[in-house]
Amino acid sequence: MAKRLTSPIDEFRALQEYRGAYTDLRDLIRLRYTAREMTDLTGNKTSNPLAGLLSSNFRGRGIDFSEVRVYQPGDDVRTIDWRVTARTQVAHTKVFQEEKERPVLILVDQSASMYFGSQVTFKSVLAARTAAIIAWAALERGDRVGGLVFSELGHREIRPRRNKHAVLRLLNEMHDFNHALKKESTIESATYSDNYFTEAISNVRRVTKHGSVIFIISDFTNFSEESRIHLQPLARHSDVVGIHISDPLEQHLPTPDLYSITNGTERTRINTASGKTRDAYERGFQQQLAAIQEEFMRVKAPLLMLQTHQPILAGLNRQASFAAKV
Repeated sequence: MAKRLTSPIDEFRALQEYRGAYTDLRDLIRLRYTAREMTDLTGNKTSNPLAGLLSSNFRGRGIDFSEVRVYQPGDDVRTIDWRVTARTQVAHTKVFQEEKERPVLILVDQSASMYFGSQVTFKSVLAARTAAIIAWAALERGDRVGGLVFSELGHREIRPRRNKHAVLRLLNEMHDFNHALKKESTIESATYSDNYFTEAISNVRRVTKHGSVIFIISDFTNFSEESRIHLQPLARHSDVVGIHISDPLEQHLPTPDLYSITNGTERTRINTASGKTRDAYERGFQQQLAAIQEEFMRVKAPLLMLQTHQPILAGLNRQASFAAKV
């Protein structure tokens, strides 16, 4: 029987227990219990842990018509129903209720650059586990959940549905893409796409309805000028949240020494004793991250940060709470 996780502390322990380069489907399913700490993912701002991140960018009320009732002092005069008022000779107003359901689309990067990790787990696994928590939380709230899993080899699209099968299909696709990473080195380079991130964003634009919530979980290594062109109109009509996945070793080189490194097919050595090398390495990461942050700020979308050694739920909630105060 799966262990029930009820707090960020439990989730942190589970993260520390889960180590490896590949996802475990049972683990992704088990995260359903962790997701209960993130209920109301796209709903009421007073209880929504991501409330500060999901301010609406699309036109319209975001509410549905409920009923007509007699006008009361304090009601917005713009909601007066003039037809009913004229017919009854008594002022009536329209009553609206918040939309309780929004399509939630989760883009999950499972490309070769995500196949890396120096602590606890790989970036690709962290991305899949983060997506699983968000998907289960959205389903718990009653939203329609779908997504798109992508890599250099292509993508797989899951249309938003409000049922457990949609989430399970998303988990299965992530699991399959994740385990395909160990086989990529044997596939001919002609089957690869050099612009896979842009293709993923473009496909999401094609299927996304206005007012959707879109999570993009990636290290954004393949983010390009073409990607920016697609991101702006996407953020104009939907709520976009970026989740940047990284590993501590990508930010800072290890202690000065001579290290052997490999990409799975080739092996080389790197000397981290040089101060210039270390500074240039750190600058390169910060410059790339700053460019991504600037782009998300430009389209007025939040960008959260997660690292392979950090607990997922606590990290998301902490950053969301901070953003809500800003």
